[in-house]
Amino acid sequence: MKIAMVLAEDLPGWGGSHAASLAQALRGLGHDVHLHGPEEAGTTPRGAGADLRLGAFVDALRARWDRTRPDLVHAHFLRSGLAAVLAAQRSGVPVVQSFHGVAATEHNGVERLVGKEAALVVANAEHEVLDLAAAGVPRSRIEVVARGVDTDLFQPIGPVSTRSKLRRIVTSVESSADNGVADLIAALPRLRGAELVVAGTAPGRMDRLARWADRLGVRERTHLLGPVLRRDMPAFLRSADVVACVPHRTSWNPMVLEAMACGKPVVGTAVGGLTDAVIDDVTGLLVPPGDPKRLTRALWEVLEDETLRTSCAIAAADRVQARHTWQDVAVCVNRLYGRFPSAAEAARSGTGSR
Repeated sequence: MKIAMVLAEDLPGWGGSHAASLAQALRGLGHDVHLHGPEEAGTTPRGAGADLRLGAFVDALRARWDRTRPDLVHAHFLRSGLAAVLAAQRSGVPVVQSFHGVAATEHNGVERLVGKEAALVVANAEHEVLDLAAAGVPRSRIEVVARGVDTDLFQPIGPVSTRSKLRRIVTSVESSADNGVADLIAALPRLRGAELVVAGTAPGRMDRLARWADRLGVRERTHLLGPVLRRDMPAFLRSADVVACVPHRTSWNPMVLEAMACGKPVVGTAVGGLTDAVIDDVTGLLVPPGDPKRLTRALWEVLEDETLRTSCAIAAADRVQARHTWQDVAVCVNRLYGRFPSAAEAARSGTGSR
């Protein structure tokens, strides 16, 4: 099957890698997958004049698909979906849309438009189904497929980063100001003998976090590392006694599945995709967002109870292997692709196959 994978922006962090990993896994199933990025229009659609650049991207997709018609289009994120449904109108190619989370309320009109025009919408978690339906996307068009993680890179056995003798809480953040790190620092005064190690970037916030740790008297146990290379992340995660992901609002951090794949228990807030990834009291512990006492208690419980840590670690790694490998994700997505008769017929006849 000829699949056009569309990603209209050069997204930092996990966004771009998700589409690329899914494309690679689908190729492993025998599909011919082409990943269309903003370079096809000669520019990245961001900032001032973004609408004009998005228009150029749509024109580039139309021209390419007029020359070589795909059997199916799969778009990732909102702008990609808008570009895909506009570009596919002329050819009549079915569009599968993955929003990867619902945008702010003022964007719901665009989400509703893309969701109604797409032949199928793929959500990554049950909470996203509810959010999309509330935004006006027809519920009958939404199916859930779990997120994937690179289990060749992230696994329990392997090198471990150098660590102190203190019990270690690890977290990794991207650019979100609502990543909950301040809550983790606030928990440290009650977690004697524990340290917090933070990887990643939060522009303009690292200095404030350091001052917050100073104010609470835990600066010597708070380590703000800055960016950690992806190839070094497995060793970093394996150095943890517990991995924490505690945003206040719906968001996604791939560290959650990466930590689970490395056999580490996760303490997370019960928001968004975390409620699907972390099974409370099985693969880790979930706490209400914005509840520092419950968060501190959960961290203390995991750090103090070796049996709990071990059982959660085993269950976390097993859950990833059973549900979140890219091969499993690709098989589920491929099954959904089979709903479209023309695309399925192309696959059976060998048209567009590798």
